[in-house]
Amino acid sequence: MRQIFRKRLLTHEDMEDEPRGLRKCLSALDLMLMGIGCIIGTGIFVLTGIAAATQAGPAVVLSFLIASIPCIMAALSYAELASSIGGCGSAYGYSYAAFGEMIAWIVGWDLILEYGVAVAAVANGWSGYFNNVLTAVGMPIPASLMQGPMSGGYVNLPAVLIILTLMGVLIKGVRESARANAAIVFIKLLTIAVFIGVALFNIHPENWHPFMPYGWFSTTPDGHTIGVFAAASLVFFAYIGFDAVSVAVEESHNPKRDVPIGILGSLGFCTLIYIIVSGLLTGIVPYTELNVSSPVAFALEKIGIRWASALVATGVIAGLTSVMLALYYGLTRIVYAMGRDGLLPQSIAAVSPKTHTPVRATVTMGIIMALLAGFLPLGTLAELVNVGTLAAFVLVCGGVIVLRYTHPDMPRHFKVPGGIVLPILGVISCGALIVFLPTITHLRFVIWLLIGFVVYFGYSIKHSKLADKPKA
Repeated sequence: MRQIFRKRLLTHEDMEDEPRGLRKCLSALDLMLMGIGCIIGTGIFVLTGIAAATQAGPAVVLSFLIASIPCIMAALSYAELASSIGGCGSAYGYSYAAFGEMIAWIVGWDLILEYGVAVAAVANGWSGYFNNVLTAVGMPIPASLMQGPMSGGYVNLPAVLIILTLMGVLIKGVRESARANAAIVFIKLLTIAVFIGVALFNIHPENWHPFMPYGWFSTTPDGHTIGVFAAASLVFFAYIGFDAVSVAVEESHNPKRDVPIGILGSLGFCTLIYIIVSGLLTGIVPYTELNVSSPVAFALEKIGIRWASALVATGVIAGLTSVMLALYYGLTRIVYAMGRDGLLPQSIAAVSPKTHTPVRATVTMGIIMALLAGFLPLGTLAELVNVGTLAAFVLVCGGVIVLRYTHPDMPRHFKVPGGIVLPILGVISCGALIVFLPTITHLRFVIWLLIGFVVYFGYSIKHSKLADKPKA
């Protein structure tokens, strides 16, 4: 029984004596751009309008602020653990240190699903926007090559090709991947900056009245919840992605400083951007008109900006590309870490001596995700991303609490302010959001975890590198 609770805790100081496979080449700015690239996707171009029109009105700015609070608590916890614990980081590594091997396996298994399905699902969305651009210039992709067999086609070819392209970028090297991400994020932020610049000169303050038409929280006659808090639960998922920065611990120049900066900096910057964009969006057109598939493009067209569709399409395509790249990167490092620890076949953790990247993990996961994106409808599976992310947040916040008591003297180069109060609130707030997810999502998540238990007790517990060693 003690085997499943064996722990692996290596501080950054311990890691200095460990053999290095991955190359240290990422700066704090690289990590912050990675977080921004992963957080800002379609949420800013789509979710802001839907939440304003259907649930919060102009007070959607408060919804974004409220939704950021659980994320900030989780981000502070990630930052503390990232500044203290070496290895590949992430909720997997932190759970290994705080709770033991079986919990770490569950988290790692959870993250594989979260990141893998997210990349495949985003690739589907990217495919649709890419085809819209081609259609606008008179070169549409045949319908049979835009959807898989279960949807009446042959394969979603653009989704497959974008994943394989990103696979090539990641194989080439993390430094090159960071440069590609920085370029893509620049395009995305330029698009947002243009929108902000145009919107500032087209605000009609009367559109902000009434500011809170649906109150803080209420229920409609047909049972739907509306109001600022209801909208907060909807826009919460626009923030997901900053946790991907935590997997870059081994590849950052100074992880004790740079990773916390990357996590907290990207989340803080994106929170500010979300609040500004949602405020301006509801200021240039009435919120009641924003329940459309592309509210930012709609608002710009409404005020006479005819090139709005091209602007938003560029921003969305760039946004989705950077999201996929960051999530794909995070997935490969999770798989690499689990393989190195023996919980997955160690062969998958092989690192190329030329590029210093885990090529086998990158290729294996790329092929699997390309098949998922190309041949399967991912609508229902994508819901699992939400519960998986929140479960990881709960355990990271819990990890801070546990390690404060079990390893009080562990070097902590960043500490969550206020003792364990914020981590406790993080556990409560993220746990509450899990409870409010649909029952069918809980059921699918439990099934995935049961499969994970079979793999763990059938393979991982026997092949773990800690199998013949005493518990730490």
